Amino acid sequence: MVKTKTRRLLLIVLALLVFAAAAIFAYTQFVKSESGNKVLEISIVHGDNSKKEIKINTDAEYLRSALEERGLIVGTESAYGLFVHTVDGETADESLQQWWCFTKGGEQLFTGIDTTPISNGDAFEITLTTGW
Repeated sequence: MVKTKTRRLLLIVLALLVFAAAAIFAYTQFVKSESGNKVLEISIVHGDNSKKEIKINTDAEYLRSALEERGLIVGTESAYGLFVHTVDGETADESLQQWWCFTKGGEQLFTGIDTTPISNGDAFEITLTTGW
C-alpha cells in the first residue's frame, strides 16, 4: 500500500512538472513581449526647431506600424501609402509648403513609411520641412 501511494505521488509530481514545462514553453513561444524585440530611436524636429527624442520598443516590421503603435503620426491614405500630416501633435501647414521629412541616419528615405523595414537599433529622424 505504501508503494502504491508513493507511486501515485510520484506520478502526480511528474505530471505537474510536465504541465509546468509545457506552460512555460507555450508562454515563451506564443505570447508577445510587451516591450518588443526591436528598439528604435526616433528624433522629431518640430517647426519651432525644438527636438524630441523617443525610444520605441516594437515587434513591428515596418516604420508606419511602429509609429502608429505610439500614436505619433496621423495622415491620409494615398495610392503610395500613408501621407503623414501630423507628427507628435503638430500638423504641417500646406499653405506654407510644410511637410514631414523622414530620414534614417541623416539620409532621406526613398520608400514610404508603409514599406520602410525596421531593424533593432535603427535611428530615424522626422523633421517639419518648409518648401517643396
